[in-house]
Amino acid sequence: MKNILEKIIDYKIGEVARAMKEMPASVLMKSPQLLRRPYSLKERIQKATVPAVIAEYKRRSPSKGVINDQVSVEEVTGAYTKAGASSLSILTDQHFFGGSLDDLKIARDNDVPILRKDFIIEEYQLLEARAAGADVILLIAACLSAARVKQLAAYAKKLELEVLLEIHTEEELDRLTDDIDLVGINNRNLKTFEVDIRHSIKLRSLLPKDRPAIAESGISDVKVTNELYQAGFKGFLIGEYFMKNADPGTAFSHYISELNALQTGN
Repeated sequence: MKNILEKIIDYKIGEVARAMKEMPASVLMKSPQLLRRPYSLKERIQKATVPAVIAEYKRRSPSKGVINDQVSVEEVTGAYTKAGASSLSILTDQHFFGGSLDDLKIARDNDVPILRKDFIIEEYQLLEARAAGADVILLIAACLSAARVKQLAAYAKKLELEVLLEIHTEEELDRLTDDIDLVGINNRNLKTFEVDIRHSIKLRSLLPKDRPAIAESGISDVKVTNELYQAGFKGFLIGEYFMKNADPGTAFSHYISELNALQTGN
């Protein structure tokens, strides 16, 4: 019986094939966004003097079902940015997460780096991301071989996109290449969708020092975020905790205020 990740990838293969026929790469290459110089998430995180939060917009997930489909991407991402988000993460998978590239295009009105969060398996998806206005793309080690990560990361660099590599196990460290800009550790096992918040700290010490470390998934407590920050994590990808609120922007603003208060001891 296939796990959740395998089901997602199986569906994604057909989805990408259809997209390539409907919107050829030659058309995507004409997008005005390819003339825009992308923002650097790596640089922004390295310069941050407080924990850098990558605030995510997502409507639903396979494990939780509908999280929040009542608030617009324009409203939420605008509020995230105004409240101090270091970056935005936009879920663009439609079938399993209810997102789209149109969400990313709308979010592009914000002057912060934007991560395309999806299950990338083909170079075409990187071109899609660049044409839609993304600055960073996610590569998930759990569904890509070391050779495939290397190929996709190299193509991302040609498109001037930064690469966030997501890992969950020590074995996946072999996916690291010179073209990887940031490394994320997912507290959620994508094969079972179980969350272990302590997982990040266990793997953090094995990561290269020159790549900012990002803690991902299952983060909902400012004290845990602060603990991870003290352990060496510079960035924190958080979405569900904010999105499950009727007003995600306000929830994010409160979170940032509490987190900054911990940093200053107030």
